[in-house]
Amino acid sequence: INAFASRSLSTDPKLLGDLMISMLEGDRGVLRKEFAKFLEWIADEPVPDVVNLPNSLLIGLARPLRDALQRPVCCTLQGEDLFLTGLVEPYRSRALELIRRQVHDVDCFVAVSEWYVSVMSELLRIPRSRIAVVPLGINMTGYVRPARGTELGTSHEPPSPFRVGYFARIAPEKGLHVLADAYQRFRRRIGSAPVRLDAAGYLSRAHAGYLEIVRRSLDKAGLGDEFTYRGAVDRDGKLAFLRSLDVLSVPATYDEPKGVFLLEAMASGVPVVQPRRGAFTEIVEKTGGGLLVAPDDPEALADGIYALWHDRSVAKSLGQRGFDGVREHYDIVGSTDRLLAVYQSVVEHGASDTRPPERAVSITASR
Repeated sequence: INAFASRSLSTDPKLLGDLMISMLEGDRGVLRKEFAKFLEWIADEPVPDVVNLPNSLLIGLARPLRDALQRPVCCTLQGEDLFLTGLVEPYRSRALELIRRQVHDVDCFVAVSEWYVSVMSELLRIPRSRIAVVPLGINMTGYVRPARGTELGTSHEPPSPFRVGYFARIAPEKGLHVLADAYQRFRRRIGSAPVRLDAAGYLSRAHAGYLEIVRRSLDKAGLGDEFTYRGAVDRDGKLAFLRSLDVLSVPATYDEPKGVFLLEAMASGVPVVQPRRGAFTEIVEKTGGGLLVAPDDPEALADGIYALWHDRSVAKSLGQRGFDGVREHYDIVGSTDRLLAVYQSVVEHGASDTRPPERAVSITASR
C-alpha cells in the first residue's frame, strides 16, 4: 500500500493481475491471513447498518463482511470495467469469473449512471433488478455563474479571448489531443478573432511525453502561444479556472461512466461540447447544458465549439440550462438522499427490493 501511495510500485499488468486475483479470492486465497486480521480488527468497531464497497474489485470482502457483521452489503459500480478489460490474460478471464461467482454475496449494486447499468449488468452478469441507480452529485458551494465579456459587438473595448477549456487528467484516453486537433480546425474557421485553449488537471510523469506531443502539434500549427496548461489545481483554483471558460470539452476516447467534470463546468454556468458516448449523453440530455457531437471526430467537435463561439446567445442559454439542470439533478444533497434511500430499502427489504423507502433513517456506510 505504501508503495502504491508513493507511486514507486510498477504498474506492469502482470503484477496488477496477480494482486487483483489475490484480492478477489478473498479469505479463500493467499491473502486469507490478511483478511482474518481485517475481520478481527473490524469486530471491535461499531457495527454499521449497511456496508458499502466502493467498487466491484473489492467484492472478495462481501461475504466475509456480511457473515462477520450480519449486515447487508452494497457495492458501487463506478468505472472498474476499464481496469478489468485492461488486464492481460489469463488474469482478465479469471478476474471476471471470480467477480461473477460472488455477485450473489452482494445485496444491492449501485450504479453511478443509467448508462452504466447495462454495461456492468452484461460484463459481470448482474441481474438488472439488483442494480439501483444513484447519479453522482457535487457540492454546489462556491460555484457561481460570472458575467462573461466575450460577446461580439457589445462594447467599444476589445473582446476578451473566447476560452476553450479542458479540465481532466492529462492522459490519451481523456482526449486532450482530440481537443487540440479540433481547436486547430476551429481556429482556421474564425480567422484572427481572440481565442485560447486552456487545460488543467493532474499530469503523471508517465504522461508528460503525451502533453509534449500535444504542445508540439499546436506549435506546428502556429498556435502554441494560445495554449496554456495550468497544472493540477486545488478547489479554489478549479472554481477560478472554470469561471474563466466560455466552453468546456473533454472528448474522452472511451465510454466514460461518470463525467464529474461536466457537472462542475455546468455548475459554473459553462456550456459543454461532448462526444455522444457513455454517461456524457445522459448528463447533457438531462441537464440541457451543452451540445453532443459524434465521438472521436475532431471536425464534429470543432463544429460544436464554433457554434457556441458564433452565437453567444446559444452559449448563454445552454450555460443557464446547465447551471439550473445540474442543481436539479446532480446536487450532492439529492444524491445523498437517494443513496440513503437505497440503503434503507436494502436494510428493510433485503436484496430483492431496492424501492425507495417512505421515510429516512440514519445509515452508517462503512467503506
